[in-house]
Amino acid sequence: MTQHRHFILHKPYGYLSQFITNQNKQKRIKLLGELYDFPEGTMAIGRLDKDSEGLLLLTTDGKVSDRVCSNTIDKEYYVQVDGQITDEAINQLKAGVEISINSKKYVTLPCHADILEQPPKTGPRAKPIRSERHGPTSWLTLTINEGKFRQVRKMTAAVGFPTLRLIRVRVGHITLDKLPAGEVIEVDGFGFCSET
Repeated sequence: MTQHRHFILHKPYGYLSQFITNQNKQKRIKLLGELYDFPEGTMAIGRLDKDSEGLLLLTTDGKVSDRVCSNTIDKEYYVQVDGQITDEAINQLKAGVEISINSKKYVTLPCHADILEQPPKTGPRAKPIRSERHGPTSWLTLTINEGKFRQVRKMTAAVGFPTLRLIRVRVGHITLDKLPAGEVIEVDGFGFCSET
């Protein structure tokens, strides 16, 4: 029986959620293998795009990956947006908004969203967001159980508040907690019910 391995990573800004790439090598591309000596066959469970940060689970077990990527596991994000987000926009996010997926219109499922009155204690990002002279920003928490391509960014843009910074802080019961950016923890499993 194969002994699978599982990892929790705080993905830093600027890294692709993969180990190999076919992209043009003209500019420096940062990959997950630069952060830790992962075993062969390790895969990221879901993706965080290059500009996103936070909790990323990795495994050598494809069945676990399928389970976590299903629409039954919540994913929670802290989202910094351009402008002072309104209650109306939060209510729109909660109800579901229309976004484009593969050039087709798609309405997101109802989700949990709230304004964060205080910015989360996240630490600075490797690349500054932007100067404060460009106007106010605000933070919200958004919990979805879908995982469409750039979904959170498309959702906040759809209600008029483009995402400036995106940090995944929870997948199911697993939280980012105080794990520093770039750090990896190997665990026995993730505790999701279909793991073997």
